[in-house]
Amino acid sequence: MIEINLLRENPQAIRDSQAARGADVALVDLAVKLAEQKKIALQQFEAMRAKQNAHGKLVAQAPKEEKAELVAQAQEMSSDVKRLEAEANLADQELMVVLHKIENVVLEGVPAGSEENFVVLKEVGNRPEFSFEAKDHVFLGESLDVIDIERGAKVSGSRFYFLKGLGARLELALMQLALDQASEAGFTALITPTLVKPEIMQGTGFLGEHSGEVYYLPADDLYLTGTSEVALAGYHSGEILDDLTTPMRYAGWSTCYRREAGSHGKDTRGILRVHQFNKLEMFSYCKPEDAEAEHAKLLEWQEQMLQKCELPYRIIDVAAGDLGSSAARKYDIEAWVPTQGDYRELTSTSNCTTYQARRLNTRYRDQDGKPAVAATLNGTLATTRWLVAILENHQQADGSVLIPAALRGYLGGVDKIGPKN
Repeated sequence: MIEINLLRENPQAIRDSQAARGADVALVDLAVKLAEQKKIALQQFEAMRAKQNAHGKLVAQAPKEEKAELVAQAQEMSSDVKRLEAEANLADQELMVVLHKIENVVLEGVPAGSEENFVVLKEVGNRPEFSFEAKDHVFLGESLDVIDIERGAKVSGSRFYFLKGLGARLELALMQLALDQASEAGFTALITPTLVKPEIMQGTGFLGEHSGEVYYLPADDLYLTGTSEVALAGYHSGEILDDLTTPMRYAGWSTCYRREAGSHGKDTRGILRVHQFNKLEMFSYCKPEDAEAEHAKLLEWQEQMLQKCELPYRIIDVAAGDLGSSAARKYDIEAWVPTQGDYRELTSTSNCTTYQARRLNTRYRDQDGKPAVAATLNGTLATTRWLVAILENHQQADGSVLIPAALRGYLGGVDKIGPKN
């Protein structure tokens, strides 16, 4: 949720942000109007309550013959106070509804526009040049007997799969490598719940225009999470953290679920866009003034993982119109996928400033000991779709796939995956 003081003092900054995102600018004007109505309603309520309190003292001190009339006036004032309080509460509720629809204010320098308006910040690594016709990850996965898409569809439907043998072990190795790196960097490991309450899902900003991506269990009034970011953001909801001199960092390992609504016909082949996958997510709580520096660190840790997996990649500054509602800035790291002749997103990191923490009431004590709203950031360190890039970039002429050196220790020293026969 946006900061109410910013709405009052600089609504144009919020209008500009909404425009850069391609979002509804009129919401800002409505919020300004409702904020003023709330202010007036609150002032009227507080003035009447003060008048009621003063009148109460008169009643207590009045002669017996005057009390009946004063008590009648007190009852009328009490009715007015209740009415004005209800009006103030209603004004606040109406304002909150609109504020929850306004997306986070993008940071200065974020590219305006939609998905295609990203800016490439850098490219790292050499794209492989094959002396043979490169095979895609589906062919490799099936020929090496490490991915079984046909039986995944038989059991669960489209966009499901089995990872098998060294395929399953390779994913676990990737997750363990990421967890070890995160632990060395000071992150606390968490295995998170994958079912969360509506207020947690709403607080993280995932029930906006992309709510169609989320699986909902109406019988339990719970949501399946599409990222452990949701549970990690809710971990300290309603709390006041004692000290954020050093950011509080968590690494959440979970299975993730996404309906992929609206993606019909996109990446239907293979395991690039699926309904269920595993992911290790970094999540940081920090002081707002430290958020940009923390964002740079999350990006650096992601790069280290890509380099350990020996993958060519590029970093893009995501355009405002392609940001999630909670993100004020997001960087994607995209790995080269040879058979597609293009870079595809493997991981992203978002600076959510105080947007999520304000909605979830997560605060910390500043240097004066006063509660202040924290900032939150997130970044994926490993996920199932990395297997796509690993298989394709490290394939060999004989149909085998070399395993990146950093992963071999987690596989008992196995250095490659060979064909079934």
